[in-house]
Amino acid sequence: MKPINVLSKFDLFDEQWSPRRIAELNGQQVILAKVEGEFIWHDHKDEDELFYVIKGTLKMEFRDRTEVLNVGDLMVVPRGVEHKPVAQEECWVLLFEPMSTKHTGDVEHAKTVNEYKVI
Repeated sequence: MKPINVLSKFDLFDEQWSPRRIAELNGQQVILAKVEGEFIWHDHKDEDELFYVIKGTLKMEFRDRTEVLNVGDLMVVPRGVEHKPVAQEECWVLLFEPMSTKHTGDVEHAKTVNEYKVI
């Protein structure tokens, strides 16, 4: 048990859309990601997904609307809801989700990461 400085963990990687796991608890994982540009439409059939914006602005597109998350904003995308994250400029995001959550759900894409690096 040691404190984790979340901001300093972002200094350890530069890759976009390539999440890094920083902690695990009760079958859940805490993930950091740097994102810029558009991701892909996907859902997670059995898992909710929490997004917390650390730096920048994240647009979360849904089929019927777009929500804007700014620094300090948190959003939970419920299981089964199709979504597409978009960031005009680099955005730093903390995610909290079950260990079983696949990066792009059942969608296979060039951006899909099958195993998160641990930092």
